[in-house]
Amino acid sequence: MANAKIVIVDDDPDILELLEYNFAREGYQVFCFGTGEGAVEKIREIVPDCLILDLMLPGMGGLDICKRLKQEPLLEWIPVIMLTAKGEDADVVTGLELGAEDYVTKPFSPRVLLARVRAILRRKVHSLEEETQQLKSRQIMLIPALRDVRVSGESVELTATEFDILYFLMKRPGWVFQRNQIITAIKGDDYPVTDRSIDVQIVSLRKKLGKAGSCIKTVRGVGYRFQD
Repeated sequence: MANAKIVIVDDDPDILELLEYNFAREGYQVFCFGTGEGAVEKIREIVPDCLILDLMLPGMGGLDICKRLKQEPLLEWIPVIMLTAKGEDADVVTGLELGAEDYVTKPFSPRVLLARVRAILRRKVHSLEEETQQLKSRQIMLIPALRDVRVSGESVELTATEFDILYFLMKRPGWVFQRNQIITAIKGDDYPVTDRSIDVQIVSLRKKLGKAGSCIKTVRGVGYRFQD
């Protein structure tokens, strides 16, 4: 993304100077902050395309910043890359659970961090393109960007998980997915959901879709597929 806005929050002036130079040289708009308190309000104003966030900050720490941003609807979509020191595994796990996209361990190469940011921005563009597309079957229309599902023109209220399952299956009609593949796709790796929980969600989803629910086929001994 040419001219993308990158916010960097780190209390080490040398790191800020190094990253500002490298990112600006690649054509990014770079905004640097040395404290969490000073960064949060500016992030709301700037609305960056990516946030590079040191976890060990004086005062308001990186995890607090991440948690606060992920609770705000206008900011929750901003990808966060955490900068961590060795031995901060527990904080890394917490950050990822809060919604951070990735992490880089100090000391790090600016080239590696640049590559991580490029990859995230490419995924973001692809995701936005996908979300603007409508998925249609004979009876069901799904609009990802609006989180809207309609059956024969009538709106259907789904839970977030039911919507994600339907969206995942409709994107790949005819493909057969195991239950654990569906769990990983909608919740991520190592999410504590059982196969039985997916079955319960499918039953509820079919019921809400009415006759159109027959599009979700059970493949005995394997999992599920969407077949119009």
